[in-house]
Amino acid sequence: MIRVLHMIGALEMGGSQALVMNLYRHMDRERIQFDFVLDHSDRDDYAAQVKALGGRIFTMPGFHGNVGEIRRSWDGFFKQHPEYRILHSHVRSYASLYLPVAKKNGLKTLIHSHSTSNGSGLSSLVKMALQYPLRHQADVLMSCTREAGEWLYGEKACRGENFFLLKNGVDTSRFAFDDNTRSQYRRELGLEGKLVVGHVGRFHEAKNHEFLLECFAALLKIRSDAMLLLVGDGELRPVIEGKIKDLGLEHSVLLTGNRSDVPELMQAMDVLAFPSKWEGLPVTVVEAQAAGLPCIISERITKEVDLSPLVCRLPIDDARRWAGELAKPMPRLDVMDEIVRAGYDINDSVDRLSRLYEKLYREANT
Repeated sequence: MIRVLHMIGALEMGGSQALVMNLYRHMDRERIQFDFVLDHSDRDDYAAQVKALGGRIFTMPGFHGNVGEIRRSWDGFFKQHPEYRILHSHVRSYASLYLPVAKKNGLKTLIHSHSTSNGSGLSSLVKMALQYPLRHQADVLMSCTREAGEWLYGEKACRGENFFLLKNGVDTSRFAFDDNTRSQYRRELGLEGKLVVGHVGRFHEAKNHEFLLECFAALLKIRSDAMLLLVGDGELRPVIEGKIKDLGLEHSVLLTGNRSDVPELMQAMDVLAFPSKWEGLPVTVVEAQAAGLPCIISERITKEVDLSPLVCRLPIDDARRWAGELAKPMPRLDVMDEIVRAGYDINDSVDRLSRLYEKLYREANT
């Protein structure tokens, strides 16, 4: 069995974690097993599931200028765990500190770009400086889209033989529309007879929840029967709750927190609103299309997510325009075949990744 060590930072319900867990669930675990390294062990929504699937979880110190400690900790870890021959890092901000340590200990290394921005402020500049060496350090430069790859590694590096595009596949079978599930969930959530606008995502700057709330407030002036279903949690939840109160939306917004039944919750929605400031390739928008759900999304999101006629793009500068689009009647469509043909079924992603791991494992042991 090949044990692949994933540096994931946290096991919270975020976009990259959702993808990795999706891959993990569908992997042939008699051949390839995933283990995880965290630097935020308190964010562990998926921890029980990882252990149930046979995975192990380790904790390492996070980065706060402690370069020597990071390198010593990783070196000690690899010496204690010689069973690992592959390190797959989804953390990019300070991976340049430990990837060389992994290589020194004989591991093959992958760095995975899931985004197209570090945010703003001084911390983003520090991250950018630390990330630059990655294109020269990792054995495999992986990304969810070409754009995400070029952002992190540069255009030249993405033309190299070690660049690997791994699409954010989804379990299409779980998202197929079911009218009984829709009726059940709308009844249980008190959404019967409502226009349900949904969003699934972590409460983070990138997701642009505050603008979403402004759009929804404008929508209520057109459709008084509208409800906003926010699925997720995160560090900005208190800010979002304050914005809901300021806009007087307390009786029109339902916050579910993190949920494991996202496919079923999508059945209850009428439209997905996704006004992100930046993304790599949002798994949520692929899942929503698999569920036949119309999607109004930010024009800043990569066009690679436009897998069907269900997607409509808008600039994130006019809340009333978003409200107008959300108010329009939009039928669900069955576009499952288009998603599978485009290579976004999880089984395709698992097959490509498994073959890559097996190749790297052979190379690491020769």
